[in-house]
Amino acid sequence: MERLDTPMKPGAWLKNLVRQQIFIPLAALLILIVFNLIADPSFFKITMGQNSNGDPVLSGYLITILNNASELVILAIGMTLVTSASGGQDISVGAAIAIAGSVILRVLCGTEARPETMQAPIIVAFLVACVVAMLFGAFNGALVAYFKIQPMVATLILFTAGRSIAAWINNNELPIINDPSFGYFGNFIPGIPIPTPVFIAVVCMIVIALALKFTTLGLMTQSVGINAHSSRLNGIDPAFVKFLTYVVLGLCVAVAALIKVSRISTINYSVIAKDIEMDAILAVALGGNALSGGKFNMAASILGAYVIQFLTTTLYKFNVASDALPAYKAVVVIILVVMSAPVVRERTAKLWKQLFPGKAAAKEAV
Repeated sequence: MERLDTPMKPGAWLKNLVRQQIFIPLAALLILIVFNLIADPSFFKITMGQNSNGDPVLSGYLITILNNASELVILAIGMTLVTSASGGQDISVGAAIAIAGSVILRVLCGTEARPETMQAPIIVAFLVACVVAMLFGAFNGALVAYFKIQPMVATLILFTAGRSIAAWINNNELPIINDPSFGYFGNFIPGIPIPTPVFIAVVCMIVIALALKFTTLGLMTQSVGINAHSSRLNGIDPAFVKFLTYVVLGLCVAVAALIKVSRISTINYSVIAKDIEMDAILAVALGGNALSGGKFNMAASILGAYVIQFLTTTLYKFNVASDALPAYKAVVVIILVVMSAPVVRERTAKLWKQLFPGKAAAKEAV
């Protein structure tokens, strides 16, 4: 038996890292970093400039990645919980963002599409959007948890009707907020050079980290995802846990919606958050989390979201046509997700033992 104070052998830390779930998104991030360093080192240049209002702001591709990934990171948090508990995914989050964003603008604009001043405080509009988004999350959760409908089928209802509902809320008009303070949430606060969405995403990460550490949310979610029957025998209500995760995802949707509509101070019902549900699901998968539910790693999902945005920004940087972007991204992400699959990793380990039996035996003897 090894002594506890025995120093770690050279390379042992790397072997331990490879076994970790977070290794795949880390490896993907490293590949993207190396590629950009070779192709164009200026990709990592960060400069201090001024925006249209003359305020100092940081600019550069890295800032763009951190900024644009904010909504995806927030959605990945909720999508991870939903996936873990229900063994399925919510494909309606893009449409739900359109609804929540439309509600925010409706409350702020009142009866006019383009008022001179906001008709309600921003916090009131945001809280109303939270309630609405959580109600739609509860609707999805009830279909999945209590009516036993497969998650993707249950959320297909809102996916199909959501954008029409969003347009109906504002009478098919495109409301515009003229007050510059509303734009602070999706852009920059005067005097602070870092985009506000970055701070919002960090706050959400801190909140979920505290929730997972000091509550049983993570334990119950994973328990239900692994074995719902066993969870029930241990006093956990699987249906309520599944229902709760969809409500939490609804809250994440409301936060992402605030950022989305604040970026441009208006909304385009057919374009806002288009296909973001696919990126959120891919972030969960890229984090090595099983899409069939069960154990999850929230940090890996969040890192997966940043990796996807890093990939998207890299493709834009090298002038990939926007209509071809999903194809390039899909190929890369499929490769990474397949590499992270447990069956692939098991077969890789077996192949390694066959090719290097001596090293494998030494490794098992340690």
